[in-house]
Amino acid sequence: MQTSEMTAKMAEGKGFIAALDQSGGSTPKALKGYGIEEGAWNTEAEMFGLIHEMRCRIIRSAVFTGEKVIGAILFERTMDGAVDGKPVPAALIEKGIVPFIKIDKGLEDEANGVQLMKPMPTLDALLTKARALGVYGTKERSVINSANREGIAAVVAQQFEVGRQVLSHGMMPIIEPEVNIKSATRAECDTILLDEILKNLDALPEGERVMLKLSLPVVAGTFDPLVGHPKVLRVVALSGGFKRPEACAELARNNGIIASFSRALLEDLRFQMSDAEFDAALGQAIDAIYLGSTRKSAPVAV
Repeated sequence: MQTSEMTAKMAEGKGFIAALDQSGGSTPKALKGYGIEEGAWNTEAEMFGLIHEMRCRIIRSAVFTGEKVIGAILFERTMDGAVDGKPVPAALIEKGIVPFIKIDKGLEDEANGVQLMKPMPTLDALLTKARALGVYGTKERSVINSANREGIAAVVAQQFEVGRQVLSHGMMPIIEPEVNIKSATRAECDTILLDEILKNLDALPEGERVMLKLSLPVVAGTFDPLVGHPKVLRVVALSGGFKRPEACAELARNNGIIASFSRALLEDLRFQMSDAEFDAALGQAIDAIYLGSTRKSAPVAV
């Protein structure tokens, strides 16, 4: 796929983006969910080797194709690795799946009800390397815990600042200001977040577009103004801790938004499964998330 073909697939493709980007702190939890307990490795390298093999098993599965999975977000170590001798981004592209890379280095401590991203002093070098490997875009995550307008404005401003740096490398940023689904002021967070994103979109130069990865809103349709925005290539949703059935049901209530799920995609996969059992469980998850992304239950606005 050429860049123009990847852009077209992201803009119009039917399906969803798989998030295969669990990083250092979340890796033990991801492995435990996969059926590998913490004592199964002695070093960090061994731990990352186990999670890499889990991702390779997903990527090489016959059910993991560009027909329903239009993109995949990778952890940097995964991007640098190989699947059956092929660089991971190339293996994805061969399957018709657009590769992205997670670029954030984790979160700062909470202030003003939010957690900003930590500094990324080596970002330019990472972007240069990723683009050379055929990676199309990036993803960077912040967290919003309460409806503090000053804090939410700071999160969105930082996200768009990083997004502009990504755009300068000819890559597509997925901007992810996640609203904590356990927040007591979640609906207010959604409203303030929408306002701040619209302000920052208006400030983007003409001809530039970003993607957005957002928590599923309390009120279905809240993010409709973003779905049709000329400076937004696609809006995708994270599962945010919802189990897959609930995440897919919430997703189906929001027109024009597709999934970018991690836990909700992987929750039924186990290390101990035979290849046939693994493929069947992964296929069921893919089918459910695909339906939530493409078959909407919310009324279409007229």
